[in-house]
Amino acid sequence: MGNFVLLDAPSNLGLRPPAEGVVPGCHKAPGALRDHGLLTRLGARDGGVVTPPRYLPAWSPGDGGVRNAAGIATYTEALAGRLAKIRAEGGFPVVLGGDCSIALAAMLTLRREGRFGIVYFDGHDDFRHLGNSAHVSSVGGEALAVVTGRGQPELADVDGLSPYVRDEDVLVLGVRAEESAEAREAGLRIVTSQEIMASGTDGALAAAREIFAPLDGFWIHVDIDTLDPEFVSAVDSPDPGGLSPDKLVDLLGGLLAIPGAAGLELTIFDPDLDPDGTQAALVADCLVRALEGTR
Repeated sequence: MGNFVLLDAPSNLGLRPPAEGVVPGCHKAPGALRDHGLLTRLGARDGGVVTPPRYLPAWSPGDGGVRNAAGIATYTEALAGRLAKIRAEGGFPVVLGGDCSIALAAMLTLRREGRFGIVYFDGHDDFRHLGNSAHVSSVGGEALAVVTGRGQPELADVDGLSPYVRDEDVLVLGVRAEESAEAREAGLRIVTSQEIMASGTDGALAAAREIFAPLDGFWIHVDIDTLDPEFVSAVDSPDPGGLSPDKLVDLLGGLLAIPGAAGLELTIFDPDLDPDGTQAALVADCLVRALEGTR
């Protein structure tokens, strides 16, 4: 594989404010991770940064749509354009987010190319939509619903391409068991963190090979809150019962060995909650360990 291109996507547009007057800190993650030598350690080319629009914290259910919808729509197109260019030049994008709303750009990019799947690592299933909730607010908690066509049209149906990924082409990994019922009922393939920690990675990787074999490829989305907060708690919604770093690295390495891996993104890490940088170092190490075997 190799030919990694490290691209910063520091959008926090898809998250609610952590407190009144406070902006979500995940936009600082690309810088915090680069400070641990990612560019050199990966032997990557620098893809630069796609700068997001201004974060607007004010939102209420009566406003209609989701928080920062216009900004997310604009950013999705800009980031998709950069990803398309990297791929056209033969690069493998390694995207440092940012919140989970950056998944919209990745899957729009790939939908324009053909039929692609997604591996969605997350402690939560991000499957909230108007079919199962009274209202939706933040795309960071709804991104999987949006990319599977369950969202407002300016986000979920750019160029009439909804869904960007079909339900049967989704593999959710590392989600907590209590989060997964509705997504499972919709036909998405789920392997929970509890199942992986108890039984190992073989079942998840076998599911990936089965799902993605007939497709043009697949994207890998990693919300770092898939890890147990014992290891990484610097996220907006840390929940117990997650993966260990070793299991995440094993899974990522196994997935990257499957033909068709099209790129990878990392989201939700918040340096504001990691003042001494030790968790950033661990996250950077996970990425390097997972990717180094593919060069």
